[in-house]
Amino acid sequence: MQQNRSMTIKKTVLGTLLMLSFHMVAQKPCEFTSNTKDSLGTYKSLKDHLIYEKNFAGNATYVFFSLESNNGTPNLNVNFIKKSKDFLTANCFDSNSKIFFQLDNGKIVTLIFGGNENCGSLIRDDKGYDNRLLNGVFMFAKGSLEDLKSAAINLMRVKYLSEIEDFVVKKEIQSELNGQTYQPESFFLNYIHCIE
Repeated sequence: MQQNRSMTIKKTVLGTLLMLSFHMVAQKPCEFTSNTKDSLGTYKSLKDHLIYEKNFAGNATYVFFSLESNNGTPNLNVNFIKKSKDFLTANCFDSNSKIFFQLDNGKIVTLIFGGNENCGSLIRDDKGYDNRLLNGVFMFAKGSLEDLKSAAINLMRVKYLSEIEDFVVKKEIQSELNGQTYQPESFFLNYIHCIE
């Protein structure tokens, strides 16, 4: 009986150590674009990571994420870029805007828009394309960081002022924009440790 209990404890400890080592290996190094500490407090911001890319028939859509910490409060900075020679409608963020993530384990995590109403900006480039840029900072609800550290994301739903848009999150993207490879579904698993 004592021997069985000892074996069970050893297996439990070994399993825990293996899971911890896997989790540490999965995390990526932190690459900050800003990491300041002064009399006003501390601010950290990770470099942008491509989460979604779609190029079809002369139109392109890109979604970039960057985690940031402002005096210890974590946020998700999201940049939406749409490019087309056709008319681009404006999507806006308001106080009711949210981002929902569906995780591989079935959980749904909700982030809440934390800024003023924003419809982004429209910029015409030298090739005749209209580029619609929309940026928003979203706040993590209590417990959502733990959920995002436990499973990969597979779907993102964005609630704008007047519509909802879904984005399928891929395991890996070889970007046509910059040639780099990204792992969107494991973004939080890889980088959330950088802002804790």
